[in-house]
Amino acid sequence: MNITFKELRQIKDNLPSGSIKVIAQRLNITEDTVRNYFGGGHYKTGTCVGIHLEQGPDGGIVSLDDTTIYDMALSILDEQKQYH
Repeated sequence: MNITFKELRQIKDNLPSGSIKVIAQRLNITEDTVRNYFGGGHYKTGTCVGIHLEQGPDGGIVSLDDTTIYDMALSILDEQKQYH
């Protein structure tokens, strides 16, 4: 799946507080690994999880090899909309 870096960051920025921790706990990975998925650079304590960045407009194009974290983030955003 391809998405712009800007769109990926907007998803992360719109997540409610604590969502990174929730995603990490559900997937049994570190919070820094989740942050890295959304473009962070926390590689001392987290790992890279299947994203590839190609330079271009809006921060470039991000190719997601695995959409599990992305899908969970969208699910959290959908849940948030239901309660607001």
